[in-house]
Amino acid sequence: MARTNMTATRLKPETSELLTLRVLRRTPVTPHMVRVTLGDGDVERFRPMGFDQWFRLFVPVSAGSLARLPQRLNATAYLRYLTISKTERPVLRNYSVRAYHADGPQGPELDVDFVLHGSAEDGTAGPAATWAATCAPGDAVAIIDEGISFNPPADVERLLLVADETGLPAVSGILESLPEDAGGQAVVEVPSAADVQDLVAPPGVEVSWVLRTDPRAVPGQAALAAVTSAPLPDEPFYGWVVGEQSLPTGLRRHWVRGGVPKENIMFCGYWRAGR
Repeated sequence: MARTNMTATRLKPETSELLTLRVLRRTPVTPHMVRVTLGDGDVERFRPMGFDQWFRLFVPVSAGSLARLPQRLNATAYLRYLTISKTERPVLRNYSVRAYHADGPQGPELDVDFVLHGSAEDGTAGPAATWAATCAPGDAVAIIDEGISFNPPADVERLLLVADETGLPAVSGILESLPEDAGGQAVVEVPSAADVQDLVAPPGVEVSWVLRTDPRAVPGQAALAAVTSAPLPDEPFYGWVVGEQSLPTGLRRHWVRGGVPKENIMFCGYWRAGR
């Protein structure tokens, strides 16, 4: 199970209900990332919050499988979801809103970026990545909004954002939502130079890219080494770190040992290597 302190400071949405959306288009972003734009259906009921807003994504596995989903996902509803047979149970994963467009050509749109690990052709990709690499306009999915985890204390002005490529969409959303006078740094690890993206950030926030030179290395380890080998900022900061489990847990441990208050840290293991 992923380790996180997200629930302690998470800002919940006003409403959290099952929304059915449809694929509008699929766009390659970099060699290891594809963007799926969702809209139509219940998209008018989605309320954007910016920053690292995330949601539960349900990918159907058969015709009509989305119809059996609960309208909300509390503990009881999740247990009911697990009772659905595997041949009918939609795949459940968590994803971030890369961008929200209120005035898309066909109405409101959600951009969702998927990291492409492995290959859909030979079966080495996960179910969500396989769906993202093969979906077509009109395909249906369902989401349940879960709000945002980026919630720095009011008295802390400097930011330090750290992520591997799975956290890049959330980092992008945070940077685009920050006020122009924000200050700090974002450190993002990606598989190659071709995976570096042009991000919109306030002038006072430096964006640093860490390239993973060993393709067999666990994602996040290069970013962890880069941040832990650098001096801690002289002024108080809010640390936000996500990605493969060992990156957020290792960096949180480093920050706490360095005197950073635990309430100034948000960490979340998005996934675990080998699973």
